[in-house]
Amino acid sequence: MTALLFKNARVIDPSQNLNRICAVLCKDGVIAQIGENIPRGNAVEIDASGLTLAPGLIDLHTHLRDPGFTDKEDIETGCAAASAGGVTTLCAMPNTKPACDTPETVQYILEKAKTAAARVLPVAAITKGLLGAELTDMSALKSAGACAFSDDGVPVHTAAQMKQTLELSARLNVPIFAHTEDRSLSEGGIVNACAISAELGVKGIPNAAEDVGTAREIALLMSAPQNARLHICHVSTAGSVALIRDAKARGLHITAETCPHYFIFTDGKIKTKDADYRMNPPLRSETDRQAVLQGVLDGTLDVIATDHAPHTVAEKADFYKAPNGVIGMETSFAASYTALVQSGLLSVSELICKMSSRPAQILGIDGGTLRVGARADLILIDENEVWTVDTEKLHGKSKNCVFKKCKLQSKVKLTVSAGEIVFDDRVKEK
Repeated sequence: MTALLFKNARVIDPSQNLNRICAVLCKDGVIAQIGENIPRGNAVEIDASGLTLAPGLIDLHTHLRDPGFTDKEDIETGCAAASAGGVTTLCAMPNTKPACDTPETVQYILEKAKTAAARVLPVAAITKGLLGAELTDMSALKSAGACAFSDDGVPVHTAAQMKQTLELSARLNVPIFAHTEDRSLSEGGIVNACAISAELGVKGIPNAAEDVGTAREIALLMSAPQNARLHICHVSTAGSVALIRDAKARGLHITAETCPHYFIFTDGKIKTKDADYRMNPPLRSETDRQAVLQGVLDGTLDVIATDHAPHTVAEKADFYKAPNGVIGMETSFAASYTALVQSGLLSVSELICKMSSRPAQILGIDGGTLRVGARADLILIDENEVWTVDTEKLHGKSKNCVFKKCKLQSKVKLTVSAGEIVFDDRVKEK
């Protein structure tokens, strides 16, 4: 393994309150040294003048579609997309075919990911087949390598099942990723319930569907063992933000994520009848967007994830019949930087915390830091580069990008995973 010596970069690491120009040496897959005047030795020297060096991003919420739906994405292409966006570790949700509900499927994912451009951590199913009837053997799945548990794509069917799941979370010391939705309220909906959905003649998904789901999980957490770990996925409503903020104020062990599209876009996008702006939960009102943004800024929402959900062009061709979901790993950092850092709402360090350091803490993994001895996952960013998202140049199989044609500021130029360069965009095309 080739050693790498980065010189002259602005090094940002929220885990150490580090923000200064210095050198970083990666050797044998770990961070070997940070400081001034580090001897080059046998390392490959990389002049990072004018660039920002930070811990690799950790995406808590992705769908790689492998096994079973590899026409949309697979582990190799999903990780290529991840590395191009600076994501060095990702959590793969279990709604595959078969569902990730056995140790064998967990091992399949881990084995296939060994040669991929990012570290893949399988999220195993809470119920067998995601059918809501019978709980999986969570202990065996954790032993096989599952990092967390979720039935994402569908909510856990009953409160009794979620109660038992939270009890197992405490016993096994693993987080539960909750898709909060009351299906009796959202059934048949494809966009936000609003005046636009009425104009389009389609059933909408009301805020209450998410809010009731979030309230249920928080109520169950209140009576769960103290060390149960609940993480709320893809928050999109003002009500859910308020519920989570209140739960944190009362000392509950709860964390939450949102995605860039929820604090950047509104349901006005669906006027175009373009299915690339359809996801679940859907884009909401301006009031919800502002509330989600405030939740990001004040720490109510700990993490910015993507809910990367690839679909084929053919699947997304019909607005009314298309499946929900958008891709996001290649654009998440730049979109968040443009909305939050360029606007002066957050510092770069605060953004890196929400996309790297904090996710690592939630998972309890080696990552999200440049501390000496830590896994050498890092990225070089050009904060000044402005670029326009061209779906034909994205690295995954699918093109259903919610930020297509958007002009974004900041670009990942180099990604290193476990000490190896897995993405390099430093050479400009002529």
